[in-house]
Parts: sequence; C-alpha cells; structure tokens
Amino acid sequence: MSGVARDQDVDIDLGQLVRAVWARRLRILTITLVGAGVAFAGAKIMSPQYRSETRLLIEPRAPAFANTQQINDATAGPLMDELNIASQVQLLQSADLLKKVINDLKLYNLPEFDDAANGSAMSSILVKLHLKKNPLENPPEERIIDAFIERLQVYQVPGSRVIGINFTSKDPKLAAAIPNAMANVYLSTQSGAKLDSNSEATRWLEPEIENLRQKVSEAEKKVAEYRTTHGLLQTNGTTTFPAQQLNDISAELTRVRGDKANAEARAQAVRNALSSGEASDTLPDIMSSQAIQRLKGTESGLQSQISDLQTSLLNNHPRLKSLRAQLSDIRGQIRQETQKILTSIENEAKVADLRAKELERQSDTVQANSARAGEDEVGLNALEREANAQRQLLETYLVRYREAASRADSNSSPADARIVSRAIEPVDPYFPKVVPIVIVAAVATLIVSAIVIMLAELFSGRALRPVDLSPKLSEENKDIEEEDVPEAAPVVVATVRRPVQPSMLAIVAEEDDAVEELKAAEEVLEDDNEFSVASVADYLTGSRAPLAIAISPTGDNGSATTVSLTRMLADAGRRVILIDMTGSGCPTELMAEDRSAPGVTDLLCGEAAFGDTIHSDRFSDAHLIPQGQSDVRRAMRGVDRLSLLLDALAAAYDLVVVECGAADVAGVSRLTRSRDVEIILSLPEVEETIFVTLMTEFQAAGYQRVVLMSGGDGAEQELGRAA
Repeated sequence: MSGVARDQDVDIDLGQLVRAVWARRLRILTITLVGAGVAFAGAKIMSPQYRSETRLLIEPRAPAFANTQQINDATAGPLMDELNIASQVQLLQSADLLKKVINDLKLYNLPEFDDAANGSAMSSILVKLHLKKNPLENPPEERIIDAFIERLQVYQVPGSRVIGINFTSKDPKLAAAIPNAMANVYLSTQSGAKLDSNSEATRWLEPEIENLRQKVSEAEKKVAEYRTTHGLLQTNGTTTFPAQQLNDISAELTRVRGDKANAEARAQAVRNALSSGEASDTLPDIMSSQAIQRLKGTESGLQSQISDLQTSLLNNHPRLKSLRAQLSDIRGQIRQETQKILTSIENEAKVADLRAKELERQSDTVQANSARAGEDEVGLNALEREANAQRQLLETYLVRYREAASRADSNSSPADARIVSRAIEPVDPYFPKVVPIVIVAAVATLIVSAIVIMLAELFSGRALRPVDLSPKLSEENKDIEEEDVPEAAPVVVATVRRPVQPSMLAIVAEEDDAVEELKAAEEVLEDDNEFSVASVADYLTGSRAPLAIAISPTGDNGSATTVSLTRMLADAGRRVILIDMTGSGCPTELMAEDRSAPGVTDLLCGEAAFGDTIHSDRFSDAHLIPQGQSDVRRAMRGVDRLSLLLDALAAAYDLVVVECGAADVAGVSRLTRSRDVEIILSLPEVEETIFVTLMTEFQAAGYQRVVLMSGGDGAEQELGRAA
C-alpha cells in the first residue's frame, strides 16, 4: 500500500473516504441515474400483473325453516375450531376443485396457463444442459394446475373465520373471475355434500327406526307383564298398591294412637277431680253431659231455697231438713253421673288401644308385602329403564329422520360458508410498481457505487493512516528491582524503567516531518523520569491487576497527578474508570462536567442507582464516579459494600483506579479483601520520610506491589486545564 509500511500499525481515515466519495460525486450520480433508467425501462417492459380477491366467511348455516333448536345445535358444532378453518383452506386448494374451475372457465385454452408449450430460448438452453426438467414431460392437465397454483393464494385472515382467495393474472377480468368461480364451486360442493349426507342419513335411519319400534314394543310389553305377575299395580303415576296401603295404615295408626292418648288424658283428669273432691264442672267432658247440666241446675235451685229459708226458719225446721236431704241426693246423683262419664272415657281409651294393636298387626303384614314388592321393583325398574332408553333413541332417530328427509326433499341445504366480499376487476396492476422499483434501484446503485469507491480507496492505501503510537511497556521491558529502605526492614518497591520501544524504531516514514517527530519522541523517552506519570501508565498497561489504589499523602496535587495518569491510560486505549474517594473532591472537580453529579457517597447511602453514578471525563475517554453530594460520614458506614462495587467495575473495565487522597493502610484494607492490587504512591515532590513510612506500613500489611509516581508536570497540566 502506498504511503504505509508493511509492518506499520494503521487506521482507517474516514475523512479520506468521505472526500473520495465526494470527489467522484458526478460519476456516482451518473451511475445512479443510469441504474434508475435501466430499472424504469425494465419495469415498463415487464408484463403487468393484476390481482383480485374474494373473501368467504365460514359459519354454520341452517335452512330458513329450521327451528331454533336446530340452529343452536348447528352453532355449537365444530365449525368454530381453528383446525376446521385451516381444513377449509386446504379444501379450497384441492385438485378436484381446481379442475372444476379450470374446466368451467376453459382455462386450458389460454396460453398464460401453459407457458411450457411456448418455452423461451433460455428455458430451452437450461433443459438441454440438464439444469432444468423439461416441462413438456408433464401432462398438459398437470402443467395447467401447476401454473394455476403458482398464481393462487388461499389464506385465513388472522384472528377471524374469514378465508381470502387471491389470484394474479395478466388479464384483469380473469383475475376477478377465477376467485369468484372458486367461491361458487366451493359453496356448491359444500351444499351438495350436505345434501348427500342428508340422503344417506335417511337411507340409514329407515331400517334403524323400524327395528327400534319393535324393540320398544317388546320392552313395554315385558314391563306390563312383569307388573301384573308380581302385583305391582300402580295407584297413581309413581306409587304401587302395597306402598299406598302402607301409607294409609301408617296414617290411621297415627290417628288412633292420638285418640288413645287423648282419652287416657281425659280419664285421668276426671279421676283426679273425683279423688281430690274438687269441682268437676270445669272439665269439658263433665260439662258437656246433659244429665250433669240438669242435676247442676236442680242443685243450684235447692241451694237458693235453703238460703232463702235460713233467714226466716231455724236450722232444725222440717222444711230445711227436707231441702238438705234433697240437695244431698242430687249431689250423689252428680257423682254417679260423673263416674259413668269416666267409665265411658276409659272405654274409649280401651277401644283406641285395641284399634292401634290391630293396625300395628296390619302394618307388619303390609310391610312384609311391601318388602317383597321392593325386591320385585328392582327387576321392574331394569325393564323400565331399558324401555325408556329404547323409546328415547327411537324419538331421537325420528327427529333426525324428519329433518334429513325434509332437507333432502326440498334441496335446501346451504353451505356452512357465505361470500362476504366478491372480487372485482382491478384497475391498477399489482406488479410491477414502477415508482418503488426505480427508487429502490437508484438507492441501491448509489450505495453500491459509494461502497466500491471506498473499497478502492482502502485497497490503494490512500484511506489508511499510521497510528500515533504512545510508548507501551511490554512484558520484556518491565524490570522489577528491590531497593533497601533506610531505618526499616527490606521493602520491595516496584520501579518502572521505560526503555525505548523497539517497534517505534521500525517505523519507516516517507516524509521528513515524521522522522523528526520520531527522533524528538525518542529523546523525550530517554530523558524521562522512571517514576513519571507516563512510566507508571506503561507499567499499569502491562499489569494484570484489575484494581489500582492511588494514595496522595500531599493533597490535591497528588490527586491531580492521578487524574493525569487516568487520562493517559484512556488515551492509550485502555477502558479505565476513576473513583473519587478523596475528602476534597479534587478529581471530581477536574473531570466531571457537573460538580453536583451523583457519586460514590450517594451510591453507598442508597440515594442513587449504580448506573447513574458513572460519568464521562470531559477531556478524555475515561469514566468517573465522582465524590457525590451525600453525607460522607453516613456513606462511610456502608464502605464495606464498596468491595462489591469494585468487583463489578473490574469485570467491565480494564483497570479501576481508586483515588483515596491522604489515606492510611487501614482505610485501604477496607476497600478490598485481596492484596493482589497495585498501590500507587502519588508524590509529585518525593518526601523521603513520608515515602519510607508508607512503604513500611504497606509492607507490614502484606501489600508487595507498590509503585511510586512522582513528577509535578502532570498535576500542573491538569490544574491548568481545569482553570
């Protein structure tokens, strides 16, 4: 490729591609117009195709004289089933129906349906090359049916019981006539099938009905004979004679027992009155006696006379003695009469008791007879069930026979479908659509032309440009050394050396300016500090640790250096995110578009969602989780959950940088349980005391991968950019 070395890393120059297309815009426009013209001519040359449609509604239909019950039975049939609708679609495409339509319309005389007989030259060539089967080998009828099916489309309208019949033809009249003819043939076929079904039903039902009549007569005769033989005569519609007799005896026995209890109660009341000497004139049985009433009247008159004479005569007067003797005699007669009434009542009770015993004896006898009758009724019920079943079946057959016979005689059996929309002769052709074809062809030609020009630019190398390589530290160029820390135990310090990348020396530039830029870059690399921001960035690029924790003991200048490191990693193509855990919020101020954006404190307090806390850096491709607006003390109560956040971010980013400010080892240990992290000591100006103290603490805590990052250029640059 011109202008680019073979082994050099290159990138696609989108601007050059756009410029190349724009420079050839007249050529592209010309090709587009030619393509549109060819499409227009081709669309005009094509024979127009016309399409028309007929729609059928599948629904149960009964004759006009059918009763309501018949209509309900038809409505409840299986025609509402989705599978039955699909079956009707297949029936409309059956060969027998298509043959009838072809014969009725005499389509076999039309050349449109037998193109094979007038085959084209291309078709003949394909046949001779054995790439296509010779259509003349098929019978003419089969060729016509195949051509008919190619132009036919029968489908069910979704969500309904409507079937559409589409047909495409070069003749608009034929396009409308064929769907209508298919619908008419289908309806007549369905109606004829129903008539045939009715005739067949009548022929089958006639002998069955005659046979059932004999069976019903025999079954009813057996019931009558069985009833007479076993004495199961019915007194009404449902009760037999023994059962009715038992019911009557039970009712009479209940009444007699009531009379007996009533007589015994009345006799006991009279006896109680006689034994106690109480007045018996309050008892209904005593007062209802005529003799008692006369004696009571005489007694009352004698008492009145005695009372009157006592006022004028002495007690021993003969007149008074005579009246008293008469009164005593009258009372004796009353007691005798009362005794007679008591005897009469007791006789009533005895008679009732004898009647009850007789009824009980009769009840036992009738119950025995009823039990025998119940056993006999089991057989009677079986015979009656058989007779009823035969009778119901006979009635059902008679109803069906009358319906089928009436429909067969009247030839009134409408098909279970009706035409809801007939095909009409179309005015506009269905195909080709000239305007859409021309537009699509023009757009396709335009896109293809542009793609061809872009591919030509790419293959020629004019649309490729060299990649601006930043120094990267590979596994071979990384050197970890151990240094002794004064006044402390030996501490392992990872120092980063940045030798010149061999790949950069292999770049072959055609222009003098590119060579001068490479030399200047090499000089900068040779003079650079081994603890500089760029060196640490190269070290982290080659490191496999997903997490780097930056400590800035000197304040915001160290945090600004960490921001510079993050942006340098993002410029090198790494997916990196910085989490601001400082107290001052310096990284947020340098990177965030909005200082009040939700951040890590809002996330830990539960006041913001995880995705809402991630923001883009305003000067690079790096991402940032700012400090946030929630209370820091409250947020630090949930700092243990921060390890889960870091694990989630490590799975999505190449490197997660946590800027902790002037944090100690204890605070860093709370962020992550793992010691396999990169600890970055951000000291723009190295202070030996601070450095040694931090190294000793982290070594004692088990952190062995500690990197020093010094140099104030990065901090000054970021602070100046923010200002």
